[in-house]
Formats: sequence, C-alpha cells, structure tokens
Amino acid sequence: MTEILKPTKENIEKSARLILNDEIVAIPTETVYGLGANGLSDIAVSKIFKAKNRPQDNPLILHISDYEMMDELVCELNDDIKEFLNYFWPGPLTVVMKKKDIIPETVSCGLDTVAIRMPKHEIAIDFIKECGVPIAAPSANISGKPSPTTAEDVFTDMNGKISVILDGGICNIGIESTVLDLTKKPYTILRPGLYTREDFLKYEDEILIDDAIVSENTIPKSPGQKYKHYAPKAKVIVISTMDRIKSSKEIEKILRENEDLKIGIFKFDETSLDVENENILSLGSVSDLKEMSKILFKGLRIFDSKNVDLIIVEGCNEVGLGFSIMNRLKKSASGNIKYFD
Repeated sequence: MTEILKPTKENIEKSARLILNDEIVAIPTETVYGLGANGLSDIAVSKIFKAKNRPQDNPLILHISDYEMMDELVCELNDDIKEFLNYFWPGPLTVVMKKKDIIPETVSCGLDTVAIRMPKHEIAIDFIKECGVPIAAPSANISGKPSPTTAEDVFTDMNGKISVILDGGICNIGIESTVLDLTKKPYTILRPGLYTREDFLKYEDEILIDDAIVSENTIPKSPGQKYKHYAPKAKVIVISTMDRIKSSKEIEKILRENEDLKIGIFKFDETSLDVENENILSLGSVSDLKEMSKILFKGLRIFDSKNVDLIIVEGCNEVGLGFSIMNRLKKSASGNIKYFD
C-alpha cells in the first residue's frame, strides 16, 4: 500500500533514498502533484510510464533545483536565456531546449530536446536538492484523467503503484505549467499555463503560439497536448458565454432535457440558477480566474466520486489565463463546447 507522508525533513530524506533506488515518489508542486523518479535512470523512468499507463511517445519534464543542475542537461544555456528565465523561475514555466547525451531516451522519447522546469514550491525544491538528481515528474494521475491537486487525488489513482506520496496540501495553481520552446527565436508556447503570451512579451519582441494548441490537425510537441487529457468519467459539456443570463438559461435547458441523468454543475458565483440540484460546485468569481484554475481539476474529480453522468461547466473568456483554462476544458469535454454571444 502507498504511504502518504508529511513532508518532514526525515520523510524527505527517506523519499530521496527511494528515488536513488529507482522507486517512485509523488511530490507536490505549485501546479499539480508530480510522479517523481530519477530522471537519469531508464529503470525508474520506465516505472512512471507503467504506473500512469502513459503512451511511450509522450516525453517527460525534468524538474531541477538550480541552474548548475540544468547546465548538465541542456546545450547552449547562455546568459541571454538565463536572464529571460530569471523573470519566471522558480515558477510554473517549463522550457524545451536541445539536450545533452546524459538524458535517457525514455525521457525524451527519441527527440533531440528535453523539457526542464524549476518549480516554485519549497517541498519540491528541498526534495530535488536532497535527491541530487533531476526529477522526472509528470502529473501523478492515470493518463487521461484530471490532474491531481491533492495527495488524496494521487492516492486514488496510484495506491499500490508507487511507494510514497509527500503531502503538501492543495496545489495553489491547479493547472500544469506553461511550456515554452527555447530552441529558436521567436520562442513558441507549446502548452498554455499560468504564464501567458502577454507575460513573455514584456521581455521578448515576439512570442509564437504553436498551431497544435488551436488546431486539432497539427501534431503537438509538448506533454499534455497529444492525447485526450484531463477527462473525468462523465461526459462534459462546456457553456461558453460572458452573458451570465444566457449561461443560466442554457444550463437550465440542459437539465430539463436530461432529467433522467445525475448531473453535476460547475458554475461561477455570478450565475444564478433556478434549479434544485445538490451537485453544484463553485468556480469562484468570473473576475478571478486564478481561483477557477486552482479548483477546476479538483472539482472534476469530486464529480467523479459522486458518479454523476454529465458535468456542465461554465467556460471563461479565452484571454490570458482564460486561454489556458479553456485549453484544458476543451480536452476534458472532447471539444463538446456550446458557444453563445
């Protein structure tokens, strides 16, 4: 049975010893919980793919504690790139760079690049430092399910499959990191996250957005974009409009048309509903998308635990962080989105 441990110094040291023995430890970060393993060990990394049931062509992100560790992994880590990264690191940004030969093929999945992140989470950083090796840590869930934002979420998916979960409480961002390709200029966003194009444009003249984010006909280059992701067991419908009255009417209409189903509703506080339904969760205020980001995956998992048949989620304006949130919702709903003016 998998242990859930408080992140004491003693437990971090114990968990680091497991890592160096090619075992897996789930760790909290500011984004979501990661399924950690020694990123330089083929044996350990292979266990990640098995535990997650992850496709073998989906590369992993290596988590580091400092630039010295990064310098051993990537080529051309020059002063210009470091200056740019210092604006965002430590933090929820993953960068793709040309890799050195030390990176196992199991991590890069045959690519000549590797994805690197320096998390902004005290427990994660302490853990990586104690391990002394880069930590491969994709989201600690079964592939395709909503990403875990609490230790209990990880336990639901991974009990018996991994050794230890370090319990750091709920993640305060709630969606995965932004992925940015630094292999050539202009830099390209491969996966949206908390950091947006507007954030990067404060320091770069031009930032591109990978076609795979906005088109289903383009092969993506980043984890989290290639396969169906973030999906609960129930069917998901997203209602996308900035008009709260239109949104409430559409939700009420769906409820009337599906009276025989058990339905979960994820709505903004500003949306009033004239319905009786015990399965309603709040997205917070429509003006505070950081709150929506933090609770979205957790809410989808709550509805899974309630065995609902259908989940209705209010969407948000696809600007800034809203662009990243809607990217996740579109995948959760398999593109089942109703747009209204």
